[in-house]
Amino acid sequence: MAQFSLGTKARAAGYRLHAFDAVGSTNTEAVNAAKAGDPGNVWFAALQQTAGRGRRGRVWESPPGNLAASVLIRPEADPALSATLSFVAGIALNRAVCSLLPDRGMRMASGHLDGKGSAARIALKWPNDILADGAKLAGILLEAIAGDDGQQAVVIGFGVNVVAAPEDLPYPATHVGNFSPDCTAKSIFEALAESWVDCLRMWRNGQGTPDVLEEWRNVAAGVGGPVAVIQNGNVVRGIFETVDGSGRLIVRENTGRRVAITAGDVHFGATGTLAR
Repeated sequence: MAQFSLGTKARAAGYRLHAFDAVGSTNTEAVNAAKAGDPGNVWFAALQQTAGRGRRGRVWESPPGNLAASVLIRPEADPALSATLSFVAGIALNRAVCSLLPDRGMRMASGHLDGKGSAARIALKWPNDILADGAKLAGILLEAIAGDDGQQAVVIGFGVNVVAAPEDLPYPATHVGNFSPDCTAKSIFEALAESWVDCLRMWRNGQGTPDVLEEWRNVAAGVGGPVAVIQNGNVVRGIFETVDGSGRLIVRENTGRRVAITAGDVHFGATGTLAR
């Protein structure tokens, strides 16, 4: 059995853990637990995922040694605010990765490109990815489940490329082993579960969303640079201006018009300029 473990902070906060060597999908395990009435505050973690899924139903499988982890919680918040838990997840994963790869931290706190045009090393990509040197290192998937009793449950899934990255993708991907060969899925999980406790407390059932979004913006990739967002075959181009208080991506078009994006595939820099 996979030797995942929870740190002191996660245990003190009442979290439980189900660990697997391999599983179809940690999100599926968590969703099924929610439907069966699990009270929440429970992690599902695996070294291999054989039937995972990403955003918009995309397949997201991982080989042995990568990390798949999902946490089930039952927030006492307006369901509309629960959508911002993806940003809580983003800053928690960013903190965890940067704690294990300290020399890969942001070169500029704002996430802008530096004077030489080189991108920040570890950064968050809207809406739910973490990048290392501009390549995808990890992704996040949030799923909400409405219970028969009206109580909501939320599952937040994390997929981290630890020993290998998917190939044949339309964008660059990388894995932790390229930066720290000694870093493991188990160490990343423990760091993530610890940072999750702090970041969820910051969120405060939605009341702390402005604080969460501020930290997210400070480690965001592409702010101030060209961006293209593809939505159902249409492309919105302009400058990535900010993320607003609702978590929407704000694009300033060449005309000066600001467009609020709620969902879409984001491309930065020259890729954004050329996206079709």
